[in-house]
Parts: sequence; structure tokens; C-alpha cells
Amino acid sequence: MVYQATVGGESFRFPSLADLMAKANEEKAGDQLAGVAAISHRQRIAAKRALADCSLQDFLSNPLIDPELDEVSRRLLEDYDPIIFEEFQSWTVGELRDQLLAASPDDLSRWGWGLLPEMGAAVAKLLTNQQLIVLASRIHRISRMRNTQGLPGTLGIRIQPNHPSDDLRGILASTIEGLLYGCGDAVIGVNPATDSVAQVSAILRMLDQLIQRAEIPTQHCCLAHITTQLQALETGCPIDLLFQSIAGSQKANDSFGITLQLLHEGRQQVIESHRSRDRRLEGAQVMYFETGQGSALSANAHHGIDQLTMEARAYGVARLFDPFLVNSVVGFIGPEYLFDERQIVRAGLEDHFLGKLLGLPMGVDVCYTNHCDADQNSADNLMVLLAAAGCNYFMGVPGTDDIMLNYQSTSYHDAVAVRKLFQRQPAPEFQKWLEERQIDASGGWETIEKLRQIERLIACCPMIHSNT
Repeated sequence: MVYQATVGGESFRFPSLADLMAKANEEKAGDQLAGVAAISHRQRIAAKRALADCSLQDFLSNPLIDPELDEVSRRLLEDYDPIIFEEFQSWTVGELRDQLLAASPDDLSRWGWGLLPEMGAAVAKLLTNQQLIVLASRIHRISRMRNTQGLPGTLGIRIQPNHPSDDLRGILASTIEGLLYGCGDAVIGVNPATDSVAQVSAILRMLDQLIQRAEIPTQHCCLAHITTQLQALETGCPIDLLFQSIAGSQKANDSFGITLQLLHEGRQQVIESHRSRDRRLEGAQVMYFETGQGSALSANAHHGIDQLTMEARAYGVARLFDPFLVNSVVGFIGPEYLFDERQIVRAGLEDHFLGKLLGLPMGVDVCYTNHCDADQNSADNLMVLLAAAGCNYFMGVPGTDDIMLNYQSTSYHDAVAVRKLFQRQPAPEFQKWLEERQIDASGGWETIEKLRQIERLIACCPMIHSNT
């Protein structure tokens, strides 16, 4: 089907829905690299006009990736709620945008389940940054494990205590520092430098010991490949959350070494382990996914589709598995995909809105690489915008500098500042834990009591404490 629009007396034709979607996207370095981006502002405006007039039914009639060749497309077509879709099946993309902007929070939250991810991506292309913020702020996606994430008035933080050699004492030191800033309610999640069963098991056992002995209402995760984590689980290693990076096409997921069946089987294994390990975890959401615009293109698995639409499809994959956390690592891949602050900010707001619209408990790693045209002020800007949009959680990295992954993120200090600015608290169970232990989460280090708190937390890990 050919789509067309006229701008300033010049006519533009778009030979397919995939081409129309790509040309309507805001400027992104990755789309330019893939050769699918609009070549002028006028062409981009024409594409947005034609997309606004596009029927939502077109996305069902013309799948962007052939379902016979792609398991992700097949599952996405099976997963959306057709009963909810009937409420707006006659609308165009432009009408959906207008209705979303006028909708109640309940309708906003409910309608997302009736949308294909590509429909959500199409709407996002027609929204301003301000509209992305306003709409996302009206949607609350709540998830539960040892605590409750996503409640109104809360802001979670993942402690990310990575270490370049996986030294357990270094990981513990960073974790304790984060806890004393009131961080860590979302998850204490370590990216291991070495993806081995032994190393992953050592990290998880140490974090589990800390959580159990200090009675911290949070959860741990080691962000190794899913197969490594499952091998650790088979040896009796405790796993709270099962992690995996995911993408929006079968070919891209193949490049990650995963299938949807593997994700399903892994999820079931963790659920079963929770039942035998701690009955209080029954019914908990157990999956943690990370995504990022450009990941499918970096694997040459984008099928000629723009990176925002491929990211939306990744969120469609995520919602198949009822995750506890989903995280867009928005600036991590580099300037080849998001060139500068403007593109990173836009992508972060798009990702957060789309994830929440489609039903996900959405967080964002507000980050950038050192060779990107951005700086810490850029991260501050996006973090504040996303906090206004009601982002479920951010990262807490010591000093903003991840010394293992070599990129810049957000710090424990940033978490304290943004919580104060927007009057947000940690998850209620975690906040109660802080109050019971009289931990001043403002980050002050001057009191003797603070040193005693550090000593008590270190003592919860005797296998580390004995070696210090």
C-alpha cells in the first residue's frame, strides 16, 4: 500500500508502512546509518501527516515483519487484546493520539493492552516531548517482588555496584554506600565482568546473604546471560530476578543467544525455585529485561525498520513475560545510534512512554558513552524530565561513572536530589526498613551512627567480612 502527503506544494509518496514509519521518526543517527531516515524536514512532516491518516487496521493487515519468518511477529499478533482493540479499531493513528491526550488514566492504562507495539510506536512519532511526559505521568504500572515498585509518589533506584574484576568486597562497598543513600529498592543488580557460573554464583550468594541477614526488602540480580544464570540456579544458587537483554525481532534475539521459548522456560524455573525457597515469593514477578534503541540495527536484524519501532517491538516481547522491571539503557550503544543530547532525550522520553503505554513497569538508565556529544548536564536534564513523567526507577552508580562498563549514568546523589525535588520516596516496604534502622537517606556521612550502620551491614556478609 502506498501512502502520500503534500507539504508546501511538494508531494511525497511512501511505498510501504515500514517506510512511512521510518520517515515519520524524529531524527536519529541510527536511522540515518540504516538508510531509512527522512532526507529532509519537509519529508518528515509529510510522513507524519500521512501516518496520522493511517488506519490502525493497517498494522494488522500489513505486518512490518512477516510472521511466517519471525516468531516475535507471530507472538505479538497473538498477544494484544482484540476485545479492547474493538473499542478503537476504526480510528486512525491521529485519532488515537487525540483520544489518548483526552483519556482518563484508567483508559490510558487499559487501552495499551489492545495495541500492537507498532501502533504505540506510530503514536509516539506524532507526540511532542511534552506530550510524551504528560501521557506517561498518567499511567502507573505497578510490579511486586519483595517490595512494590511503581506506586504513585515513589521512585525506585537500582544499585549498580559493578566492579572491573568482580571483587566481592568492592561490590559490597558500593552496595552499602547505595543503601545508605536510600537506593537499592528496585534491585541490587550487578553486571559481571566475567560471565561464568562460578562468578555469577559468588556474586548472587553474597548479595542474597546481605539481603537475608540485614532483612532488606529488596531483590538481587546478576546480569549475566540467561543460560549462565540458569546453570547457577541448577547448582542451588538463589536467583531473585532472571535477567536478559531482549530485542524486537527473532534475528536480533538470535544474536543475543535467546529464543522466546528459552525465556519462558527460564521464567518457569525461577518461579519453581521461589516456591521451594521462600513461599513469600509466590506470585512475584521474576523477570528483568533491558533494551535500547539501536540494538536490532547493531545486529543487522532490523529488517529495514526504524529503531523506535523495533524498540516498541522489544517491549511487546517483554510484556509476554510479566516482568518486574524493564529498563531502557537509552544512551549506552553510542553516537552511531543516538548522536547527541537532543536525540538521547527524545529517545528516553519515547521509550518510557511506550513501555508504560504497552503495560510495562518501566525504568530508564539515563546514560551516555564518553564519545557521545553529551555530558552530565545532559543526563541531569533527562533524569528530571523522566521523573516528571513518572519513571518507575533509575540507576544508582557510584559517582555516575561505571568503572566496569565504562559509561556515564546517574548516581546515588542524583537519586537523593530528584526524590527531594519531586517529593518521592522509595518503595514503601523499603522506606519502612530505612526508618526502622534510622538510616538517614540524605547521604550524610558525618555521624558515628552512620559508621555503625556500615559496620552492621558489612557484618551481614561474614564471607567478606572475614577477609577484610
